[in-house]
Amino acid sequence: MAGRLTSLRVSNAKLSGKYPDGGGLYLQISSTTARSWIWRYMRNGKSREMGLGSTETVSLKEARAMRDDWRRRLRIEGIDPIEARRKIKSDERLKQSAMTFQAAAELYIRTHETTWRNAKHRQQWSSTLATYAYPAIGSIPAHLIDETDILSVLRPLWANKTETAGRLRGRMELILSQPEIRKLRKGDNPARWRGNLDSALPAGRKVHRVQHHAAMPFDRVPAFFERIRNERGSAVLALRFLILCASRTGEVLGATWSEINWESRTWIIPGLRMKGAREHRVPLSPPALEVLMAAKRPGALDSDFVFASPRGKGPLSNMAMSAVLKRLCGEKTTVHGFRSSFRNWAAERTDAPREVAELSLAHAVAGQVELAYLRTDLLEKRRDLMRHWSLFLSQQEPNRSAVRDATVSLFGLVG
Repeated sequence: MAGRLTSLRVSNAKLSGKYPDGGGLYLQISSTTARSWIWRYMRNGKSREMGLGSTETVSLKEARAMRDDWRRRLRIEGIDPIEARRKIKSDERLKQSAMTFQAAAELYIRTHETTWRNAKHRQQWSSTLATYAYPAIGSIPAHLIDETDILSVLRPLWANKTETAGRLRGRMELILSQPEIRKLRKGDNPARWRGNLDSALPAGRKVHRVQHHAAMPFDRVPAFFERIRNERGSAVLALRFLILCASRTGEVLGATWSEINWESRTWIIPGLRMKGAREHRVPLSPPALEVLMAAKRPGALDSDFVFASPRGKGPLSNMAMSAVLKRLCGEKTTVHGFRSSFRNWAAERTDAPREVAELSLAHAVAGQVELAYLRTDLLEKRRDLMRHWSLFLSQQEPNRSAVRDATVSLFGLVG
């Protein structure tokens, strides 16, 4: 008689064995954690058992509905349910195997784009694939792509657009690593570099000389810094702040007032805005605090951004500081180059340990093993280094009492 089991009996059943429900349906318990549904039926005089799923994902009601559907098809259509289900799975795999590289790439982007830091990164993913990969391999089933196909995309770029080609190779490797593709193909990922493409293409560093940002020699920076003290405008304030903090352009332009901790004299940049995707604390020297006070002066633009665009409440354009630098210095230096100026100064004129100088630039300074033990960002040591940097920029000798008095004065203004 059908319907012997109830949901309560199913949940309370603990002993291993088969519990009949009727119509060939059984609750099968093989251990306390393995509970599933099976259906027994006769086919050509032989008994067969068909699994209908785990009790965690299939309810008693659903198991009965599945049993009734397969019984009907067995009786009316004369099919073997187990063979019919195998064919359905095979057809699904065949459908997946027809997924082209372009479809696989679009699937990867949809799946991962919410984890990427900004819209520019998402746009770069789509545009590089559309420009270089899709015309060559976009219509090929993803699981059939081999090293020859990957090289047909990379070789035309490798000599003259090495950096772009390297990023594109990494993106193709990630796309072809998706489970939907990996389970269909035989062999390794054709876009893998080590032990694969590295034998067909020269290493990027051998064909592409890295173009470093032009940097102002550090002994010329104080004179330039003094010169821009007399300039006006948000872009000048932003440039002064960038030099004092040795920060990246995007970090400074994206700075918001909520990131400034006046009490601890610290600028806390969230990981979402950092190149390394990790929160970075910047110790603020008295001159850096002076810049912030100037940006916050009465009559300044009402904006969440520290260095707001004069045309709205958003941040300054990423070309604003470059325009100031070009107007005052010409084409021979870059905004980003001031980070190199700071690093060279730290190496030449201070005894600061390497890790302190590198952490001041938000650079990684340790391998994975060392990181497990180095759980400090050396903030106070970096604060001392940035204080000396600000004094160097002001062409002053270190004077602890003067720095302390300047800080107290600033906090009097803030409070």
